[in-house]
Amino acid sequence: MRIIFWGTPEYSLASLDIFIKSKHEVIAVVSQPDKKRSRGMKLISSPVKRLAEQEAIKIYTPESIRGNIPFLNELKSLSCDLFIVIAYGKILPKEILEIPKFGCWNAHASLLPRWRGAAPIQWSLIKGDEFTGVGIIKMNEGLDTGDLLLEEKIKIDNNDNLNTLTKKLSILSAKLFLNATSLLEENINKKTNSQLTKQNTLGREITYARMIEKSDYKVVWDNEAIKISRKIKGLYPRANTTYRGKNLKIIKIKVLRSDEINNEKYCFMSNNTEPGIILALIDNEGIIISTKTDPIILLEAKLEGKNISSKNQLIQQLKPSVGEYFSD
Repeated sequence: MRIIFWGTPEYSLASLDIFIKSKHEVIAVVSQPDKKRSRGMKLISSPVKRLAEQEAIKIYTPESIRGNIPFLNELKSLSCDLFIVIAYGKILPKEILEIPKFGCWNAHASLLPRWRGAAPIQWSLIKGDEFTGVGIIKMNEGLDTGDLLLEEKIKIDNNDNLNTLTKKLSILSAKLFLNATSLLEENINKKTNSQLTKQNTLGREITYARMIEKSDYKVVWDNEAIKISRKIKGLYPRANTTYRGKNLKIIKIKVLRSDEINNEKYCFMSNNTEPGIILALIDNEGIIISTKTDPIILLEAKLEGKNISSKNQLIQQLKPSVGEYFSD
């Protein structure tokens, strides 16, 4: 099949790579325009664009796609069978969805209709979902509302964070996309679409994964320890607080269970205090901080202007005092 691939971030690379190496022909790539990044504010191409350049694939990076008549006409001239879309970054309007002969198909990183929207991986971790997955859907004008062709579920491990889970789902998306293309070919030959299923028949709650906002990254100690832990994993490595006037990224924590609290190793002042108080400094472990519920150990963090530190190095770097508020 003749495919136009739509994608932008590193998450999309596994899918683009698998189609480049497949029997299908990737005739063009559409990605977001170059953006100014880093301290030098240099224009940086997206990971998808860079891979397409390496493979000498035709690339489009339109500033706007809605109402862009020249771009629309260019897409039509390519005689494309399929649009494959994964983390492109913009909603495709009806006039674009109608171009490919056999439709536009998207890999969405959730068990739809749960977590429709922009940040499904983050919200599945923040809300403590036990499972997530990838669904291959036929795109329509709605927000991730199209019919499902394929879906695979995976368990979210206790140690998963945004980085590790994103990698797993990126690889799974690539595999399912290739399988979905084979199914589409079979359907086309049989002139049927009977393998599609409606999302609302799955008996799942419809939820929306809104975009992550700056305020979401703030760690609030006056919260349940498990929710703090989920936020840090879901927004890894950007969840943060302020320590003595400086930004501190919280990289890794551990929630102390009640049986651990009674262990001699964790001898500290009573947790029957207000949240955000430093309860103890534990050698070769980290800093124990009170929360609304269980105390947590701050294991790894990055202070503004410093490298990531952990354990004794973290204690020496921050020089905290037992009994003080951890955050400003």
